[in-house]
Amino acid sequence: MHVARNKRTYVAKSGERRVYESVLVRRTYREAGKVRHETLANLSALPAEAVAAIEATLKGERLVPAARAARITRSVPHGHVAAVHAAAVKLGLPALLGPAGRARDLTLALIISRVARPASKLSTLTWWNDVTLGADLGVAEASTDDIYAAMDWLGDRQDAIEAELARRHLAPGPNPSRMALFDLSSSWLEGTRCPLAARGYSRDGKKGRLQIEYGLLTDPAGRPVAVRVFPGNTGDPAAFTGIVQVVRDKFGLAEMVMVGDRGMITSARIAALNRLEDGTARPDPYGWITALRAPAIKKLMAEGGPLQMSLFDEQDLAEITSPDFPGERLIACRNPALAADRARKREDLLHATEKLLAPIAARVRAGKLAGAGPIGVEVGRLRAMGKK
Repeated sequence: MHVARNKRTYVAKSGERRVYESVLVRRTYREAGKVRHETLANLSALPAEAVAAIEATLKGERLVPAARAARITRSVPHGHVAAVHAAAVKLGLPALLGPAGRARDLTLALIISRVARPASKLSTLTWWNDVTLGADLGVAEASTDDIYAAMDWLGDRQDAIEAELARRHLAPGPNPSRMALFDLSSSWLEGTRCPLAARGYSRDGKKGRLQIEYGLLTDPAGRPVAVRVFPGNTGDPAAFTGIVQVVRDKFGLAEMVMVGDRGMITSARIAALNRLEDGTARPDPYGWITALRAPAIKKLMAEGGPLQMSLFDEQDLAEITSPDFPGERLIACRNPALAADRARKREDLLHATEKLLAPIAARVRAGKLAGAGPIGVEVGRLRAMGKK
């Protein structure tokens, strides 16, 4: 018995040429000296895989289930690191990091690991053998010394990388608005040997701990361009001055608009940044966008001030001027979502305060606590507990 495939050509009235194939199981035998064929089954309706299995069996091959044909000894995760690696290549990250070599491969592996599974360097090193990343980039046998050497290599490449990113994202061509965003954050750390470690305003809720601060410069879409690390007690204005000097002196970009949080871009910093060393005004001063502090806003809202709440709806922006801010554009709007959130927080604080004061009020009504002095002492204890 064997599998036979018969093809038949048919030409339709439209002139279209069509080919039909029938798959048959046939038995071949001799009768009166002649070779004859007997059709035993029509396999044309079966899937191609089933036809192939029947044909192989008739040819004498021995088929076994796939589970018995191969035994899986180890399955290494691949998809997540492959996806990050593919995205990095599409963005041109390897070429941006530097020339091809082991240091670049290690650096790229560290970056991919930071996206897929953030962990310590030692943990990342052992993790490379648990996924396909180590084998794919040829770094599976790397040591801790290799990793730190690659980080030193990347540090030496920082200026070149940032210059290329500035060309891509901050130059007048790709960034016609000539706008750059800057913000400062902090991270606490352990140990006593970091020269930048100091106590300062903690942005990650670790008060009283040593920390470092780092400022990130991005384009208007939020794509990182440059980063600078500062001592842990650096204030926002000082960090802003440092990053603007990078933009102006290292990147050679003029007529930029810097955007930062309230308190970061102060009037004193703006005046200093837009003056030359001899005190004269720069011919290419930087613009800026920031938010006013609460006292300045209250002053604008004072009676007869330019900021009148009755002039606002809940969507449009309004441009106002004030002699306190000569030459500056003040843009104001009312945010109903923020107003509702602040009203809710005020109500929550009032309810929490009433709950704390309820026992003292009950003692006063029962005559167990009297006099402004004793009552003030008890309230002061509650305030002290609240601060803790």
